[in-house]
Amino acid sequence: MVSRVERGLVADWFWTIDRLFLAVFVGLMGIGLMLSFAASPAVAERLGLDSFHFVTRHGIFLIPALLVMVGVSFLSPRQVRRAALGLLIGSIAMMVLALFFGVEIKGSRRWMSVLGVSVQPSEFMKPAFVVMCAWLFSERSRHPDIPGNLFAIILFGIVAALLVAQPDLGQTMLTAAVWGGMFFMAGMSWFWIVLLGGLAMAGFVSAYFMFPHVAERINGFLFGEGDSFQVDTAREAIIRGDWLGQGPGEGTIKRILPDSHTDFVFSVAAEEFGIVFCMILVALFGFLVIRGLMRAGREQDDFTRLAVAGLALLIGFQSFINIGVNLELLPAKGMTLPLISYGGSSMIAVSITAGFMLALTRRRPESRAQPRAVYRPAAPVAAE
Repeated sequence: MVSRVERGLVADWFWTIDRLFLAVFVGLMGIGLMLSFAASPAVAERLGLDSFHFVTRHGIFLIPALLVMVGVSFLSPRQVRRAALGLLIGSIAMMVLALFFGVEIKGSRRWMSVLGVSVQPSEFMKPAFVVMCAWLFSERSRHPDIPGNLFAIILFGIVAALLVAQPDLGQTMLTAAVWGGMFFMAGMSWFWIVLLGGLAMAGFVSAYFMFPHVAERINGFLFGEGDSFQVDTAREAIIRGDWLGQGPGEGTIKRILPDSHTDFVFSVAAEEFGIVFCMILVALFGFLVIRGLMRAGREQDDFTRLAVAGLALLIGFQSFINIGVNLELLPAKGMTLPLISYGGSSMIAVSITAGFMLALTRRRPESRAQPRAVYRPAAPVAAE
């Protein structure tokens, strides 16, 4: 245990960090590893791999994820901005390269092979994009002569265009929702609300008619048309789990669920550990979002307020989409559950998000100690 009276880099970090945030992030990582034992062996066996292939890789990914989260949490707000700028430039460059030289999986070019490891640049773009948009929005309020809102709109347009080109409509909607929430908190006028709302609806309708797989998923969600095997199987797993689940390792429906270790790990959790466990999992994500928004509301600095709120929304919206698909409340969309689903890019990218939140919510008093008063002899009083 680190003593309060100690002074040093680690001691100062420990007593200024939001320890509840840190505990929940680490707890979710542990739950993700536990659920990997339940969800991934059947998938590995179907692919002809060792039963614990994905479990082992999940555990390996946890090590750099933890190191990244803790390391990033040491940064100051200025260093967070600089790190986000570098990460954003690098991830956008890799997204462009992925369109031409990336690995194509299921008709999408979202991945790049780096030293034999598959990397999804768009995952790393999201936290960096949120931080840089927070900085642009805050700059407008501090320096009205700088068109921060315009630059944020241009940046969103670039990111959205690259995501649509992959195509990745789910990440596009997630990014748009978070960006819109931040713009609203930055003081969006009704003109922008109506204009951007209309553009969002137009984009949604265009996606339905331009992308057959989007139309297929929406028709399947609304009318039960097309291939709905995976979402129907996920629903059956949740129903079979009942309140307390079938028990660890006792799930059977998970064995025929194709993406049980990634997009549908929530259904596996419901089958084996029950609805009560899933409610606890939802409560943990809800805690991160609510506490993040509350901490943001108490911040005096506009950049910190918008960045913390945006990062909390990013985790919240992504969790909501994944769980909503599992419960058949939303059309099917391949999106991981933060810190729970298998996937190295997703896990490390969410760890960066967590590290940014921890760094920006650290207590930073303006002065750790008052300067000592210097004794100065009183000036002699002139004789009358």
